[in-house]
Amino acid sequence: MTIARVLIVAGSDSGGGAGIQADLKTVTMLGGHAMTAITAITAQNTLGVEAVVALSPEMVRRQMTCVVEDLGVDAVKIGMLGGAEIAVAVADELASGLYAAPIVLDPVMVATNGATLADAATIAAFARLARMSTLVTPNLPELTVLVGRDALDVADIEPAARDYAAAIGAPVLVKGGHATGETVVDRLIGAEGVIADWTNPRIDTRHSHGTGCTLASAVATGMAAGLTLEPAIARAIRYVRAALHAAPALGAGHGPMGHALGDAPFDVWERGCPA
Repeated sequence: MTIARVLIVAGSDSGGGAGIQADLKTVTMLGGHAMTAITAITAQNTLGVEAVVALSPEMVRRQMTCVVEDLGVDAVKIGMLGGAEIAVAVADELASGLYAAPIVLDPVMVATNGATLADAATIAAFARLARMSTLVTPNLPELTVLVGRDALDVADIEPAARDYAAAIGAPVLVKGGHATGETVVDRLIGAEGVIADWTNPRIDTRHSHGTGCTLASAVATGMAAGLTLEPAIARAIRYVRAALHAAPALGAGHGPMGHALGDAPFDVWERGCPA
């Protein structure tokens, strides 16, 4: 049986908590083979991002083409793009005919501190990528930006996501980690409304850097291995929660999760899965 091949298009996190580094760990832990097209290099740690250097759009596209032509691809995960020109190049490459595979778009555009990481042109380019995607995975601040609002009340979330799903022709997994309360609700929403939701107790930790990257990569790995969308999301959520429980408490700020799960294989961890 061929191993599930996942192409990650995203930026590098020098602190190892998010971005390409988190993606590689996630795909590997879930039994897949990760390939990469790096869009930007960052100098960052648990306290924040100090510098970002984007690669050329042509170099991003060449990374994608050369690995897929040789190794093939079973799913694509898109994360931080680093600018509108790169977003356009990635969309052009995905339209080339080489990528008959599920595409999971994690629209990285709002930092943990609330700062917007994408300008208006990049946000516009996300719309084209979203229409090419199988699933889009915004957190609440990112959904707010995607639908062109300054803010979303709790009552606005479902209709906003429903309208956005109708506009792009793909379901939206609205992540609930940025909401308040003792529980976290992640909702899969399509043009007709809520398709499924997952409710879990909130894990109280500051070591949650990279949860969005990890979740999207885990979903892509599941779909690459043949899971349908809902089971792939359910397993991805379980993996993120496992990694949060296993966080090694590194750094003085927003620390990384424990992707290795304390060296226990994920299937072993699941059998004793903590809440």
